[in-house]
Amino acid sequence: MTINILAFGIVKEIAGSSRKVLELENGTTVARLKNILETAYPKMKQLKSYMVAVNDEYAEDDLIVSPNDEVAIIPPVSGG
Repeated sequence: MTINILAFGIVKEIAGSSRKVLELENGTTVARLKNILETAYPKMKQLKSYMVAVNDEYAEDDLIVSPNDEVAIIPPVSGG
């Protein structure tokens, strides 16, 4: 299945682009997606945390990603 990845902030720099298209196996969870991304972009492991949103809603690790979902990777942010 094909999903679109949107990367923001430092994740965009790590991935080298604000948009990526990934081919995943059916039944892939958000946790598995994180593992795939961290394998492809090892610097993501250095982030203290990051959130994943699927179709504009924050997603738990056990959510199964569906074909044509839009997934956003949101790095930690700090305010001041």
